[in-house]
Amino acid sequence: MANNSGNTTARSFLQVASTEEVAPPLRVVQIEGLVILKIIKHCKEFSPALVTGQLLGLDVGSILEVTNCFPFPIREEDEEIEADGANYQLEMMRCLREVNVDNNTVGWYQSTLLGSFQTVELIETFMNYQENIRPCVCIIYDPSRSNQGVLALKALKLSDAFMELYRSNNFTGEKLRERNLSWVDIFEEIPIKVSNSALISAFMTELEADSPITQCDYDRLQLSTNPFMERNVEFLIECMDELSMEQQKFQFYYRNLSRQQAQQQAWLQKRRSENMARKAAGEEPLPEEDPSNPIFKPIPEPSRLDSFLITNQIANFCNQINGVSGQSFSRLYLMKALRES
Repeated sequence: MANNSGNTTARSFLQVASTEEVAPPLRVVQIEGLVILKIIKHCKEFSPALVTGQLLGLDVGSILEVTNCFPFPIREEDEEIEADGANYQLEMMRCLREVNVDNNTVGWYQSTLLGSFQTVELIETFMNYQENIRPCVCIIYDPSRSNQGVLALKALKLSDAFMELYRSNNFTGEKLRERNLSWVDIFEEIPIKVSNSALISAFMTELEADSPITQCDYDRLQLSTNPFMERNVEFLIECMDELSMEQQKFQFYYRNLSRQQAQQQAWLQKRRSENMARKAAGEEPLPEEDPSNPIFKPIPEPSRLDSFLITNQIANFCNQINGVSGQSFSRLYLMKALRES
């Protein structure tokens, strides 16, 4: 009986260990209100310069709790300054651990300008974090978008299918069709839930003004959206130019590929006619493939990652222009109705 109970215990332990290896998918990012205020303050102080910082917290099942954060020093190209930045990060983590504050890294935050955050650098940072931290997110805050009366805050992560393809570093058309991966499958946006303790909620209730209207409500009624729209259109035009350059790369590749295939066919026809003459003369035929011939060297296909990221940015700018223009028309019709009345 003792052996049976021991085997049962061992089996149950193995079952528990095997189930713990499979982490549940991330569903919600729960951020404390104080953390959001720190992120907004840091990003707005250095705007329009782009800044980053560390997110600290804990993952509980499918919920990622962000309970603290601290800013990174502004990055420089000097290697000594970069080393100082790494030392600063380690020192901050040590100090937080000494005062018994959450010091588990769960990702990072960064500011952006009009939502232009879809870059190769962001993907590389994600992959570096994913090597050590499985539940990892990036909080993106856009100060310029928030000036329109909207809290432009979003939590992003890379999709599992894209990370698997990125590790293989093979973004050819054939692989993308095989994985059924398109430009919309690179990033996944995770819903954000703001959480405050009961004490902070009670304190905020006391601070609430008697008037139900806040400054954010007034910001939403601004009629002038020309600067915001102009910058979005400028960035959109730049992205369209970049996408056109990427398309030219693929056109050049397909032209070279068709030229190479025509040269290969001409060479094969010539070799086959030579082999027919050799057979008639009773000689051994020559091989129809010659790896040493440069026309049989495969032409590398350009990566489609850059075009996917540019397409993501174009879609983001179009959505912003669509949303802001729709709100602007609503405000203009509202003002027209008020004046007529």
